[in-house]
Amino acid sequence: MARRIPSGKRLLGFTLIELMIVMAVIAVLVSVAVPMYQKSVVRARETVLRQNLFTLRTVIDEYTYDKAKAPQSLEDLVREGYLRQIPIDPITGQADWEVVMEDAVTSVDQTEPGIFDVHSRSTARSLEGTPYNEW
Repeated sequence: MARRIPSGKRLLGFTLIELMIVMAVIAVLVSVAVPMYQKSVVRARETVLRQNLFTLRTVIDEYTYDKAKAPQSLEDLVREGYLRQIPIDPITGQADWEVVMEDAVTSVDQTEPGIFDVHSRSTARSLEGTPYNEW
């Protein structure tokens, strides 16, 4: 903004007040944007976790029906070609899942019970308030 001084010369630049107002507006915008960004990152991780759990559970069921016995480990699913690799838990950042073994009485092959379900190992809570290891 150009200003004139009494001698008739023009000064170019912004006043300190104008700069402070601009900085205050930027600070307010950043304070609103950062939490929204962080929440969207968590929501994306939760979506990936749901998809990975759905895929693992579906593949465990397919393996169980095809082989007439449940897999003994998640590596069995990779070895038999049901998965290319064990998916990574986006919450913990590792491919380390908590497996739930089936009860011998209710298993397809009662002599060799295998994996029935999988859960995340994370004890953190989701945006909904439920622990990830209960999904």
